[in-house]
Amino acid sequence: MIAAVARLHAQDTQFNPTGQQIPGPSCLEKTEAWQGPQLPCTSLTHQLWLKDIRHWRAERQIRIGYSGERYAMPELAWTQSSFMQPQLMVHDRYFYDPEQGRYTVDRYLDDLTKRYGGIDAVLVWATYPNMGIDDRNQLDMVRSMPGGVAGVRQMVADFHRRGVKVLFPMMMWDQGTHDPGKPWQDAIAELMKEIGADGINGDTQDGVPLAFTVAAEKIGHPLAFQPEASPHDEGLAWNVMTWGQYRFPFVPMVDRFKWLEPRHMVNLSDRWNRVKTDDLQFAFFNGVGWESWENIWGIWNGITERDAEATRRVGTIERGIAPFLISPEWEPLYPMHRYGVFASRWPLQGQTVWTIVNRNEYDLGGRQISVPAQSGMRYFDLYHGEELTPEHEGDNDVLSFDLEAKGFGAVLATAGAPSPAIEKLMAQMHTVTAKTLDSFSNDWKTLPQAQVPIAPTKLANAVPEGMIRIPGGAFLFKVEGIEIEGRDDIGVDVQYPWEDMPRRFHEHEMTMRPFYIDKYPVTNAQFKAFMDATHYHPRDDGNFLRDWKGDNFPEGWANKPVTWVSIEDARAYAKWAGKRLPHEWEWQYAAQGTDERLYPWGNQTVVNVLPAANQTRVLSAPDAVDAHTAGASPFGVIDMVGNVWQWTDEYRDEHTRTAILRGGSYYVPQGSIWYFPQAYRNDQHGKLLLMGPGYDRSGTVGFRCVQDAP
Repeated sequence: MIAAVARLHAQDTQFNPTGQQIPGPSCLEKTEAWQGPQLPCTSLTHQLWLKDIRHWRAERQIRIGYSGERYAMPELAWTQSSFMQPQLMVHDRYFYDPEQGRYTVDRYLDDLTKRYGGIDAVLVWATYPNMGIDDRNQLDMVRSMPGGVAGVRQMVADFHRRGVKVLFPMMMWDQGTHDPGKPWQDAIAELMKEIGADGINGDTQDGVPLAFTVAAEKIGHPLAFQPEASPHDEGLAWNVMTWGQYRFPFVPMVDRFKWLEPRHMVNLSDRWNRVKTDDLQFAFFNGVGWESWENIWGIWNGITERDAEATRRVGTIERGIAPFLISPEWEPLYPMHRYGVFASRWPLQGQTVWTIVNRNEYDLGGRQISVPAQSGMRYFDLYHGEELTPEHEGDNDVLSFDLEAKGFGAVLATAGAPSPAIEKLMAQMHTVTAKTLDSFSNDWKTLPQAQVPIAPTKLANAVPEGMIRIPGGAFLFKVEGIEIEGRDDIGVDVQYPWEDMPRRFHEHEMTMRPFYIDKYPVTNAQFKAFMDATHYHPRDDGNFLRDWKGDNFPEGWANKPVTWVSIEDARAYAKWAGKRLPHEWEWQYAAQGTDERLYPWGNQTVVNVLPAANQTRVLSAPDAVDAHTAGASPFGVIDMVGNVWQWTDEYRDEHTRTAILRGGSYYVPQGSIWYFPQAYRNDQHGKLLLMGPGYDRSGTVGFRCVQDAP
């Protein structure tokens, strides 16, 4: 037993990691009176802590059989200086212009450079939350982007031209849509090679398995893998990047994986937090980067002006000192003079850099740090771009400089003159820091949305063929969005014309004007009549009428709802027919009437009034539009729920276009909560992010039209 206990203690540390973070000495934390006396920090305290975590690192590397060979691969060297990496929703209007039908990579990058100094890599997100609207899998969604594979490849090349590396996500929860027909690791590696991507983010994964790295290397296209959650220590050898999802105590904690392998890159991800000071300070202290994520599933959480300026400064310094930040001699929590100031020491070939953060809510000037004196050593304040004059105190040089409240600092010690690269960095920082951070606003703002107008139609004095008259009257329009994420935060869902900002829950008393609505969704036969009459062909024809054979629908499909049509295609049909798409409240009024019923047929779920759910991995055909007449609304409108989603209104803000879908569909992929959710109830709607027609079209989305009435 004694021997066993001794072996167990060999694994122990007094500073056990908490998830991805290693705590510092407890004496650094201010204690309250009821917690007992404050323990003083001494140089011995620091040395014992450093010895402990260095021992832990050495032992962990032995226990996991660590090899850092992949960090030495030239193809992956870029990861070690990839500090700023946003998650880019492909629906972002700064990235793709649907009106011109082209990617606008330069506009996207120019905006980020102007606002916060630019980026080093980008995570291009084409999948969730739209995935699962039909059976397109995660790779099919990438192929559905404008221009197909060739267009995506050129888009990636446009980023590369600007010096930005490109990652795409992989979702191993995607087991309910189209089977790729081969192991996922092979399918993903092949597509990434075809489009020239540089890396993969492992969505929801606590470590991307080695098989994915091996598959990419096997075909001669190594990829940098970046799991979302903390990988197991063994996975550090092939997951050369990681997201950091930290806790933020007052004293910065040491990143576990950066400590085990200083060449490992972490990008802190804190998507919903509206103030990023903690993220930036912990990243700077650890010599890593952050996920500058603003467009979160179409919900805008923009960086404040102060955080944007702090990002510019942190990114500029980190890029300028990148070789130091992979130093195997990294010394975190280097002793500082002032309470609440924390630093990491990064030695490299006779020079040393300190990255420093002031966690206090007040400015600090004067004596900050002591370093062992060396003959001929010069010191430079990299943050302000100035040389420092040390005070000699015994065997130490004491350096004085200013630190802003919740701010940053960086110091270089070098014998002789700094390198030209450092001289350039200092000149840049001297200009950048002429204004203090607190002179920039830290007020967070949401983006206002606007509903895209729908022009009225010519009044129809008699009931048009195939339509039903919906009388006017008082209506309580009450609906909520079914977004999986976002809670009830400002910016979630949409902003109706009578609202002052987007939100998830909506209620509005309305006086409805009478109108006519199609009794059934538009069918394949009706859409073919439109095609024959107009010879309509969209400029972006990706996935257009994908289930048709040439210019005709499959045999027996005449009375099925037309699908694989974009909102633009639906509008074109409606205009030809002298109609328009319905406003969402018109659709809901026609489905619900005035008694607030949950479903068109009443308040209970009834199996035989809507199509049977398809829970397979292959999309089947929808039912005929008149197959479920028992599910009629109180006005007699048919096939409103459970067959195909139906286009209604479009909303836009500066960055995102969104369409509101009503009615839900028969296709329900299984195996994950992350697929596009269904909204069968009258008081729920779906929100589909729009990119371009080829991407937006779906095998489960159709439409019906309305016409204005006297």
